Amino acid sequence: MRTLIKIAAGIFLLLIVVVKVAAQQKINKNETLYRPDMHFTPAKGWMNDPNGMFFKDGVYHLYFQHNPDSNVWGPMHWGHATSKDLISWKHEPIAIYPDYIGTIFSGSAVVDRYNSSGFGVDGKAPIVAIFTQHNMDGESAGKIDFQNQSIAYSNDNGYTWKKYAGNPVIKNPGIKDFRDPKVMWHEASKKWIMVLAVKNKVSFYSSMNLKEWKFESDFGIDKGNHEGVWECPDLFSLQYNNETAWVLLSSINPGGPNKGSATQYFIGQFDGHQFTTPSNKTKWMDYGADNYAGVTFSNTGDKRILLGWMSNWMYAQQVPTIQWRSALTTPRELFLFDVDGEKYLGSQFFTQPQIKNLAVFNNIGSENVVDMQSYVLNFPCKFSLSQEELKSFSISLSNTIGEHLDFGYDSLSNQFFIDRSAAGVHDFNAGFAQKHMAPRIATSPTTGVSVIIDKTSIEIFADNGRTVMTDIFFPTVPFTKISMQSRTDKAKINYRITNYLTP
Repeated sequence: MRTLIKIAAGIFLLLIVVVKVAAQQKINKNETLYRPDMHFTPAKGWMNDPNGMFFKDGVYHLYFQHNPDSNVWGPMHWGHATSKDLISWKHEPIAIYPDYIGTIFSGSAVVDRYNSSGFGVDGKAPIVAIFTQHNMDGESAGKIDFQNQSIAYSNDNGYTWKKYAGNPVIKNPGIKDFRDPKVMWHEASKKWIMVLAVKNKVSFYSSMNLKEWKFESDFGIDKGNHEGVWECPDLFSLQYNNETAWVLLSSINPGGPNKGSATQYFIGQFDGHQFTTPSNKTKWMDYGADNYAGVTFSNTGDKRILLGWMSNWMYAQQVPTIQWRSALTTPRELFLFDVDGEKYLGSQFFTQPQIKNLAVFNNIGSENVVDMQSYVLNFPCKFSLSQEELKSFSISLSNTIGEHLDFGYDSLSNQFFIDRSAAGVHDFNAGFAQKHMAPRIATSPTTGVSVIIDKTSIEIFADNGRTVMTDIFFPTVPFTKISMQSRTDKAKINYRITNYLTP
């Protein structure tokens, strides 16, 4: 009997080992297949909104909504990563932890170069982070004032942080959704300006020292889309035709043009007290399904560089990654353009000197197929397409088992599209396998279409960034072939293999 028990125990232990080995093999395959090469992902655990981004002394600092203990949303921390080129990232220790006031929701960070806060030491400018603290016990108890605004400061360029003893600096006035502060210095009025998401609008606050805040005004109750809750606002200025225009971003969930999460924007003027816009149009920064909660870096001079969360709340917690969930978009430089007197916001991939162009394939005409393995075309890669006059075209990425991702332009409807309905795994969400459409907002001096693809994502910058789409996808096995169809033989497409390397 003892012998049988020992044999049974041995078999049981062997089964445990087999199960563990199989699980690890699944994780290894998942990592190889789905973790992107040029998009930031957390080393492990959950990530959503980018937070507190700033540039100082040649280093970009990224903080992000992070649950280090699970691959689904949970108690929020600020994760931290640094980069010199916005492509290669170094994972840093967790920056800000929850405390008795609450977990650490979204917010921003500024370089307090004149030490208005008084937090600086030895004549060095402190970094001040402003974030929402979310009291989960208060929410569970049915209260509505469980979100408040707090600050922390750093005297070593954002690597370590100390919370302000006087937190919270803005107490909730009795509003359930009261979060995501984005702060900037308004030079004309010589004060700090905060834009805060408040239910289905934004509120502006001002401060002289980042500690004491005064309410200024509201915006949005009669503007934009109101199908969901407003989140993650941003306010900044851009130069256009030798004039200064102000841009206000506001992410919304749900209500996006292709369902779920998306980011709307407004263009107008800001005088230090209130934001105004003459337009009544609802405008979207990205017409794909997977660019949400995007905000810009602080301290980058005249350039406005944005990173967005590359997912959608419809399915973000169900996507088929294991050790980690979610990536961020590539960095995007924002710009303004005009269509019949109406101003719009465009974006282009923010290129870096470190990008190495290893190969270019020219003049692949209509009805041609290229074997990507034959050309050693590895992701990530950048495609560019130019035509004298943009005609209908469709480009398909496919693999050996018949899965394919299609994208292109339909001249009859004057829309760009991404079709991921047959692009791989989609059973985790009924609404994932869809064809997404985007209107052609404006032609550009050259009808260029740039496309960046990285294992599980596609980002389209059409008409040099005047129409933008971002989608994620999950092929069962890697895509290895590319084909193009066009209604004109004049279509020429250039395929570039790119590496994103630091010096």
